[in-house]
Amino acid sequence: MKTIRIGNAGGYWGDDPDALKYQVTAGNLDFITIDYLAEITMSIMNKQMRKNPEAGFARDFLNHLEPVFETVMEKGIRIITNAGGVNPAGLARALAKLAADKGLHPKIAVVDGDNILDDIDRFADEGIDFSNMENAAPYSEIQGRVLSANLYFGARPVVKALKAGADIVITGRVTDTGITLATMMASFDWAEDDYDKLATGIVAGHILECGAQSTGGNFTDWRKVPSFDVVGYPIAEVSEDGAVVITKHESLGGMVSLDTVREQLLYEMGQPKNYITPDVIADFSSIQLEAAGNNRVRVFGIKGATPTDLLKVSIAYEDGYKSEGAIIISGPDAREKAEKFAEIFWSRVGTDFEDYLTEYVGLNACHRHLAPLPETNEVLLRFAVRDHDRAKFERFRRKLPALILSGPPAVAVTGGAPQVRNVVSYWPALVQQDISTWEVTVFDGDDVMFHETGSWPETGGMPVSDDLKGEGGSAPAFSNETRRLPLKTIALGRSGDKGDMSNIGIIARSELAYKFIGTLLTADRVKEIFSSLVKGTVERYPIINLLSWNFLLNEALGGGGTLSLRIDAQGKTLAHALLAQEFDIPVDVLNSVEK
Repeated sequence: MKTIRIGNAGGYWGDDPDALKYQVTAGNLDFITIDYLAEITMSIMNKQMRKNPEAGFARDFLNHLEPVFETVMEKGIRIITNAGGVNPAGLARALAKLAADKGLHPKIAVVDGDNILDDIDRFADEGIDFSNMENAAPYSEIQGRVLSANLYFGARPVVKALKAGADIVITGRVTDTGITLATMMASFDWAEDDYDKLATGIVAGHILECGAQSTGGNFTDWRKVPSFDVVGYPIAEVSEDGAVVITKHESLGGMVSLDTVREQLLYEMGQPKNYITPDVIADFSSIQLEAAGNNRVRVFGIKGATPTDLLKVSIAYEDGYKSEGAIIISGPDAREKAEKFAEIFWSRVGTDFEDYLTEYVGLNACHRHLAPLPETNEVLLRFAVRDHDRAKFERFRRKLPALILSGPPAVAVTGGAPQVRNVVSYWPALVQQDISTWEVTVFDGDDVMFHETGSWPETGGMPVSDDLKGEGGSAPAFSNETRRLPLKTIALGRSGDKGDMSNIGIIARSELAYKFIGTLLTADRVKEIFSSLVKGTVERYPIINLLSWNFLLNEALGGGGTLSLRIDAQGKTLAHALLAQEFDIPVDVLNSVEK
């Protein structure tokens, strides 16, 4: 039975520049996928393109590919990347020049059509609803301030490019999971309505999409990872029947285990039964995992459902200004002095901003009231403000460096007046997919060897009923004898963000621990624990198949993304704040956990 090996070589713009080199040289692969895009990235690329028509893409891709371009072609490795951003044709031209300079002749495909920035106001005037999918705010609130607007395409156009013979596929805003699923659909001729197989491809793509996060990076039990020197990025071995094994190149560092894979599966998860993509609705509550050897995890049993007729639109818009700056306070009495400096600063500057923030980095900037507050030898005292009136910022900028010589002693200089930066906010919307047409062009040198435009099939699927939002089954009686220990003793965790919502996935270390956590961490209890951070509701979802609980903390990130003033604007540390909390844990639960 035919099997393909798909490697990932990057999860965001700024990931390890050597990841592609090691994926190419450390073993054999058929495909490599690289993700460069986040919601705000598109607005940055649009600004670049307005200044220079030949910009608007992740130029880093060329730098990553250049050292191994010859090897990629010799080995016949096919690369799919959304590095094209808002100008995939521009990246294709730059790539063709790099290839020509090296005497190489790759077939380069361009997937385009997702960028609707020039048409979005016309669409809105024609009655298409771009209201915010998270809070129902009308599009009129941001009309005239939009910097980027991109539809999330699925795998379909990428499949066309691969089947047409492309060696390298350059896309715009294709979903992170779609660029991985496309390799399977093209290799195995999976039908577009074989939803269980498509869901399997989506799950494999979700495990791969964040790079080393599934091979030991950001892992709760990080001490178990043999080496972080050169972390092997993830690889999915996929068979025609839908069998999947997650692994890595054995010669490289990092680790693949049931727990590293479980943590990545929980990353940025919403409702487990409704992982919605343009290609399929994947049911994460159906995922089964088993160890399949050293650094090998088998993923199976995945169910999929018919996708909706909607596409997500990622819109970025201008939303005022913000500024932040810091001074370093040293001991003795660093905490007391930092608190005094904060009092002095805000009394001088005033607090008539739309939002302002003080953070004590080194004490509790990430975990706030959840962190212990011991005496420390130094504190990075961080101030931040946000407002739509730029004139307000001048006093903030000038008063911050003035603190150094007009407060308590032993302050280290960290720089001059802080800069004022534009805030770019994120606005997600859902629209009928028939407003879009995708376009695929495959070039063989200067010649067009394939060109096709197309739309999306009418499917009419709907999110499945949310029958998981509950207690997750009955719990047994636990031992009356307890030990007060951190939650980390019986659980792992991973947190992520979607706008102003943070998800915290808590993964039990045993079946009994899973049941105990279900009685311990109700939605209300988690809301109480994060009381100073969460303004909205908390939702809880049991994921029995992964011995996990997923918590959605709404309005928890100070606006999220670039709008937030927090040092941890994406909630990446929140799972570990929860894991650090101490609870009375029954001894039988403790004994059930592998030591």
